[in-house]
Amino acid sequence: MSQSVSLMEQAAGGMIGAPRRLQETGAWRLLQIEFKCLRWTAAGKSAVPRNGGIRKSIAPHRTRKSFLSCQDQASPKFRASHSSHFQRWGCIHRITRSTHGGLVKGAATAGFPEVGLQEEVNNVGEKRSLLPDFINFLNEAWTPFHAVVVAKRLLGEAGFKQISEENEWAVEPGGRYYFTRNMSTIIAFAVGQKYQAGEGFLVVAAHTDSPCLKLKPVSAVSKSGFLNVGVQTYGGGLWYTWFDRDLSVAGRVLLRCKDGGVLHKLVKVERPILRIPTLAIHLDRSVNADGFKPNLETHLSPVLATQVKSALSIPAEEGNGAITSARKNHHSILLEVLAGELHCQAEDIADFDLNVCDTQPSCIGGAKNEFIFSGRLDNLASSFCALQALIDACNDPEALVAESGIRMVALFDNEEVGSESAQGAGSPTMFQAMKRITRWLARDVSTEGIVERTIRKSFLVSADMAHALHPNYPDKHEENHQPKLHEGLVIKHNANQRYATDSVTSFLFKEVAQTRGIPTQVNSH
Repeated sequence: MSQSVSLMEQAAGGMIGAPRRLQETGAWRLLQIEFKCLRWTAAGKSAVPRNGGIRKSIAPHRTRKSFLSCQDQASPKFRASHSSHFQRWGCIHRITRSTHGGLVKGAATAGFPEVGLQEEVNNVGEKRSLLPDFINFLNEAWTPFHAVVVAKRLLGEAGFKQISEENEWAVEPGGRYYFTRNMSTIIAFAVGQKYQAGEGFLVVAAHTDSPCLKLKPVSAVSKSGFLNVGVQTYGGGLWYTWFDRDLSVAGRVLLRCKDGGVLHKLVKVERPILRIPTLAIHLDRSVNADGFKPNLETHLSPVLATQVKSALSIPAEEGNGAITSARKNHHSILLEVLAGELHCQAEDIADFDLNVCDTQPSCIGGAKNEFIFSGRLDNLASSFCALQALIDACNDPEALVAESGIRMVALFDNEEVGSESAQGAGSPTMFQAMKRITRWLARDVSTEGIVERTIRKSFLVSADMAHALHPNYPDKHEENHQPKLHEGLVIKHNANQRYATDSVTSFLFKEVAQTRGIPTQVNSH
């Protein structure tokens, strides 16, 4: 019912398979590659991504809860020099070591001893634990909106300045900046002080969204004396794993202001208010033989309250429990819960984008405390590592002094549904930013093809999760392509160009990993 993942992918156990293309037009193509965090899953097929944008493997068979190994973790670290793509590539993994007790014991890995999220050793020899930060990140980031808020806070504390796509940009060498789109996608970058017109971008891209249930635009459903919430599936998930869990809601709410404006606020109801109950075995004797096959429209509707209990807490004129308005879209009791969290009136709620979330917190587990048990690891794990790497690599006041490129992290929304939204990786968001940055920095230089040359000198690592060999389902993997925990980052290939990995990008990645003592493995499917 659960997946098991190893954060090895950011250290030993990843999947690299660059998406098919990252381009705005056919003439633009970044050198790119994808690495992914290994996880165990009960099924092994991956959906074929569409053309365009940043494309990753989309695994349709995905449980909500995952195990992630915290023994084998190294976060991407940005380093750059001046000559080749290999020398300039800024996404290199910093090895982290667990040298004494605590949550992580120093279990040896194949060619990669005692590495973990437990202790980070930076350039000046200082040590700090990344594990509590990562657990906190998982527990705060219930939705892409919350993930971006946390990212903004961390970037702000690290000296990054927020800019807006709607305003003029005046970025300068040595500067650190970030902007958001839709409150669910964030792009951060730091400009090297030795930047010269035409130098490339060094990018780590990940995504902030995960498979989940989302409330429908009209969510008020009443059945057999109960108030249910209408939901729809988002992305590819093992939806039966959502049954019999302590569920709640989180997301973005639009509030009407007294001056006629609209205010965006985030909400996260941490107490369980929803449940999707399974039918008792006494009423479904054949379920174990025939399998559990719920109807996603009728059986996957969370129970919010009974109509009797709800009626006692709402005005009589709202008899059916739905808010009285031009459209009775949502149950009044749900709106009252949201209003209580937001300290407003239910009538102030104009609309919302809400996800159904599991209230069980992320935690450390396993007999040796070697796993992280959590939902949303795909892809908050890579998002956290990319973000932390950029921050750590820029913390030193001298960090950007010798840098000639532009370090960038792009955390996109809507990867789970194809990335084709305005805030997805298939949108021109990142390329528009690259254009604006490049043209502004080259404003005093008369040079041909500055944007196109910059793109050609760039390197992008698309970081995501992937399926490790499952001990209970080894037959789901080809004999010669079995990504294994503790055996290194996995470079992902596909003959039909579902990923942009080729011999060049694969070689570059392996060379960089080797310089940091990080093993690699390959996979093709």
